[in-house]
Amino acid sequence: MATLSTHVLDTAAGRPAAGVPVTLLAPDGTVLGEGVTDADGRVASVGPDLAPGTYRLRFVTAAHLGEHAFYPEVDVVFRIAADEHHHVPLLLSPHGYTTYRGS
Repeated sequence: MATLSTHVLDTAAGRPAAGVPVTLLAPDGTVLGEGVTDADGRVASVGPDLAPGTYRLRFVTAAHLGEHAFYPEVDVVFRIAADEHHHVPLLLSPHGYTTYRGS
């Protein structure tokens, strides 16, 4: 089974994005886990150990960017293919975002 962590960095401010709610969802929309980024912008463990499959991380970015955020939420869909740790970071700015598979 695989484990999952995440973090959110505010690239415009050059600092971690604290207080961002994160939800892990199964393909059918079932909530598997929830967390909120800490002062370092991290959620060390999101949800239970995961079997191979496709999952979705939902970041409520308006909690950090404010109610008028261009992207109030960001969904990142990813695939677990191996029984190892997976880290899915989100780099956030007021008018854009990017993600990648971290380590």
